[in-house]
Amino acid sequence: MKKFLLLFSFLFFSSALFSQKNPDVLKEIDSISQKRWSAINLDLDSLSDPVLVKFDSHFKDTIVIRDKVVISSVTEEIPITPYNLLQMVGPKKWFYYGQNNLVFNQSSFSNWNTGGNNNIGIIGKIRYNLSYKKGKHFLDNTLQLGYGFVASEGEASRKTEDYINLMTNYGYDIGKNFYLSTGFQILTQFSAGFNYTTTPDPEFNDRISRFLSPGYLNAGLGISYNPAEDFQVIFRPLNGKFTFVTDPFLQKAGRYGFEKDGQSMRSELGALVNVLYRIKIYKDINFTNQVNFFSNYVFHSERVDVAYNGTLNIRFNKFITTTVSLDLAYDHDQLQKLQMKQTLGVGFSYNLGYDDKDKNKKLIKPFIAN
Repeated sequence: MKKFLLLFSFLFFSSALFSQKNPDVLKEIDSISQKRWSAINLDLDSLSDPVLVKFDSHFKDTIVIRDKVVISSVTEEIPITPYNLLQMVGPKKWFYYGQNNLVFNQSSFSNWNTGGNNNIGIIGKIRYNLSYKKGKHFLDNTLQLGYGFVASEGEASRKTEDYINLMTNYGYDIGKNFYLSTGFQILTQFSAGFNYTTTPDPEFNDRISRFLSPGYLNAGLGISYNPAEDFQVIFRPLNGKFTFVTDPFLQKAGRYGFEKDGQSMRSELGALVNVLYRIKIYKDINFTNQVNFFSNYVFHSERVDVAYNGTLNIRFNKFITTTVSLDLAYDHDQLQKLQMKQTLGVGFSYNLGYDDKDKNKKLIKPFIAN
């Protein structure tokens, strides 16, 4: 016991003597201990380092509009297939875009030695699309209208363009860019048409066509493949093609593949293949190709109906474009010759839609916020 007390007394006096001689060492030891305590100790005081946030103040009942809503114009080519729409993920369901074209040409002569007639020609075209998407379901509706004429001095005006094209297509995504699809198409024209080669100055009784005479209805069920915005293939192994003529005069004209006079409708059941492909030749030069094949299961399946449209579009700026188009058609039941139509024009173009700058793609959306 005495040894323990002597040892304790020695240590106590030694530490006291050391503390008096080395006060700086003890301060260093205390500072190290404090830093270690601060490092491992939690800061339980939520207001130890307050951050003040400034809020906007407004009078009561003040309406604050943070975004300006505008209608956007699409300066590049509009979508031709629903690919971008099908790839979108978001709450929005309805989309639309539109394309408006006005093409014109004019010639004027005065004392021109080689001759010529003053003339003016105008062609107007519109294409509008309204689409719906929800989950794996989509509905694509397209309306295309076109009408044009040329008026020459000393001659009656002549029609150069005339069509009404309404298409609706429903699809269900089954994966890997394949879609079960069904839809229909209605194709006709606005006004009476004439053969100006045989009747240079025609009357109404010289007509060879008019509204719903003929009219075409295609309806079918099949599958579509849409791996990119500029490429689409539609295959419908079950497709009905109906040709109808509502004008009693034209029902007896022996046209459009009707078997007898007075027949108003012709029905065909077969397979349809539609291919749509657009090539971007240069920055503002695009070439769009669309070809349609139809084969009748019941009557001469080897006679395939073919319809082709090729359109070269050259855009100079936001509003001015040049368009060259070529239409080819062959239907053995109507005419055993290749039908061809070619147009060239310079005019104005204005597109409506939504420019997705992040993806550099054209999506179809009516309003955007700046």
